[in-house]
Amino acid sequence: MTGMKTWVLASHNRGKIKEIGDQLARFGVKLQSAAQFSLPEPEETEATFAGNALLKARAASSATGLPALADDSGLCVNALNGQPGIHSARWAGESRDFNRAMQRVESALTAGGGNDRSAAFVCVLALVVPGEADRVYEGRIEGEVVWPPRGDAGFGYDPVFRPEGDHRVFAEMSSAEKAALSHRGRALSRLIEAEFGND
Repeated sequence: MTGMKTWVLASHNRGKIKEIGDQLARFGVKLQSAAQFSLPEPEETEATFAGNALLKARAASSATGLPALADDSGLCVNALNGQPGIHSARWAGESRDFNRAMQRVESALTAGGGNDRSAAFVCVLALVVPGEADRVYEGRIEGEVVWPPRGDAGFGYDPVFRPEGDHRVFAEMSSAEKAALSHRGRALSRLIEAEFGND
């Protein structure tokens, strides 16, 4: 990894870019987004978070020649058989309307009785570096879906996910507080330990 200071994040999600970029900047990594390279978003055709993360990272690395990082993450609701899961972004529709996605989750829970609201946020980060073996790091946090949505920080399903051991949803936390707890923060910590542990 020595000397590789510019990575591309295979995402157009500004929230993810800031969240991950802030953490990696401490290790001298400048994170550039897929949008900065005008990269299209590849169709996520794999059946797992790891498969989709690797697909996106490989496409971005191949297109730019740079180390590429991609994440695939989602909200897995136990009463909905793990849905929306890998389809979490798709539940928001083409317009990426997460208010709609959160309402869809709530409606499905209510239709099923709404007694079990347990859920987990899962994130898999894939790092693809030209000439090296691909790496995958996973983070997971248990919690529950709350309603109505609360807070105005974060993005995605953050306003309805309350992690175990906290009374707040992710959208009520500062970015630093969320990073210390979240599925993405946990996956990123594992990546940082593996990639920069001796730096």
